[in-house]
Amino acid sequence: MQRRLFLGSALGAALLTLGGCGGGESAVAAAPAASDAASATAIAALSTQLATIPASALSTTEADALVFMREEEKLARDVYQLLYAQWGQKVFSNIAASEQQHMDAVALLLTRYSLPDPAAGTAVGVFKDSALQQMFNTLMAQGQTSLVAALTVGATIEDLDIQDLQQRIATTDNADIALVFNELMKGSRNHLRAFISQLTNLGVTYTPRYITQAEFDAIVGSPWETGSI
Repeated sequence: MQRRLFLGSALGAALLTLGGCGGGESAVAAAPAASDAASATAIAALSTQLATIPASALSTTEADALVFMREEEKLARDVYQLLYAQWGQKVFSNIAASEQQHMDAVALLLTRYSLPDPAAGTAVGVFKDSALQQMFNTLMAQGQTSLVAALTVGATIEDLDIQDLQQRIATTDNADIALVFNELMKGSRNHLRAFISQLTNLGVTYTPRYITQAEFDAIVGSPWETGSI
């Protein structure tokens, strides 16, 4: 697998919390952060859904992507938790809760395919992958300078996440991986909407760095997404 950053919610109505957390102060309607019980229900529903899909042989690229995605989702969660602690904006705590569910969703696939968990036992802000560690350090340095910078960090993470998930979906033929990654990408689109709404309220325009302007416009100009089942 190319060592790309899959930055950056899962399934159906029961998994809405994976993609629906984000709002807080935003003018865009947003689901509240999931409770522990709601999160457990969502992950249990995902596990049930995955059980209906036969496991398939993994390519090296697919296996590496799953391992990397688990730690990448931790990066997003850790950044948002720390930015919430600094700035007190609910958009960060809501999306951090969603990112925890993203981590849990990927963990189901790691277990299913007996892959190592790079996030097991690691503290907030600590990553085994050196590129992720450097990215975390850079993002936190940026996000600590101002609230606008922090919100821009959030938008940038989701911007890149969407691009990377699109690419990974295109390179897997495993239905279970595609299913989870599509739900993660739905969550990332909702997260992007939430951060952009916050920035817009502050009079700031975000220019996408990873997805195209047309893709960005289509996302922020479309309604909040919910689970399909």
